[in-house]
Amino acid sequence: MLTLIENGEVYAPEPLGRRSVLLVDGRIGKVGDVDRRALDALGIEHEVVDASGCVVTPGIIDPHAHLLGGSGEDGLSTQTPMIFLRELVPYGITTVVGVLGVDTTMKTMAGLLAKAKALKEEGLNAFIWTGGYNVPPTTIMDSAREDLMFIDEVIGVGEVAISDVRAMDPDPRDLARVASDAYNGGKLAKKAGLTHFHVGEGRRRLTPLREVLERFDVEPGWLYPTHVERSEALMREAIELAGVGTPVDIDVVEGDLAKWLRFYLDNHGDPGQLTISTDASISSPRALYEQLCKCVVEHRFPLEGILPFATSNTARILKLEGKGTFEKGNTGDVLVLQRGSLDIVHVLSGGKWMVRDGNLAGREQFLGESDRSINLEGRKER
Repeated sequence: MLTLIENGEVYAPEPLGRRSVLLVDGRIGKVGDVDRRALDALGIEHEVVDASGCVVTPGIIDPHAHLLGGSGEDGLSTQTPMIFLRELVPYGITTVVGVLGVDTTMKTMAGLLAKAKALKEEGLNAFIWTGGYNVPPTTIMDSAREDLMFIDEVIGVGEVAISDVRAMDPDPRDLARVASDAYNGGKLAKKAGLTHFHVGEGRRRLTPLREVLERFDVEPGWLYPTHVERSEALMREAIELAGVGTPVDIDVVEGDLAKWLRFYLDNHGDPGQLTISTDASISSPRALYEQLCKCVVEHRFPLEGILPFATSNTARILKLEGKGTFEKGNTGDVLVLQRGSLDIVHVLSGGKWMVRDGNLAGREQFLGESDRSINLEGRKER
């Protein structure tokens, strides 16, 4: 199957101008000039998408989403439901990495793996972190290293909690042991092997990670802290770590992405070491797309400056091969967005239609055999 997307302004994520994007069997076949008449003359099945008035970008990668829902820290009745396909693809997310948090008892690693596999069956690219807040990590097999080596979807360990009342103040030696195990498992399996850290509101901020780097043979690039936008002091520490090679992540839960991106860049944070995530559980995955749009449309960040934080940076840091750019042979994860407003027109994941003309095209498979009607809506204002 060939799909030709023509007449759009292509951001790959760097701006390439008006180009065509040709998908061949769900992968990027060519970006550039494509002879439409020659394609027609081939006599094989193909589809042409007119992207006039639109920008064409890689799909969004979300490196941190609670796919099984929130833990319910104010009682069992406050647990939130799992995240479904229709909460992701209408907002441009074509790759997601699931994570557990404080609850690794009712929200299990086996359940998280099953959820990732289900999303893959429905057409999304889905991966997971093994573990949770606790040290040593809760795993599927006997160790994090084994999870990394033998379970395709596992890309690293996390989210391990530090500087948080729920973290039990893990010893630097124990954190170093986790990071080393993750690194070696990743090296053996050709994966990222990062240790993903939840950074809480505690006064020690990123001190535990600095202690690990100072006292043990752990490299900065093995660590990947998130929620670093909690305060200016924490963000300054994150910028310092990014300067020595540690990738860092900002979540969009508080709706102030533009503020923290400006702070990070104005204070000389390395743009190549920054990613953005949803931290979706109670909050909706749509926040990432909405905040990215707000940065461009309202705060006048250049699109080519914003896109890498949710596409190419994330793919490179997490070693998600074939994701995040329009290089030939990469997975055909493509967004077609209305120029100016950045409203979503089309979404393709692996060349498969997920959103077409603004309407959901892919749907959850269980609905085909179900007569359930579910409509839940939170009270919090967007």
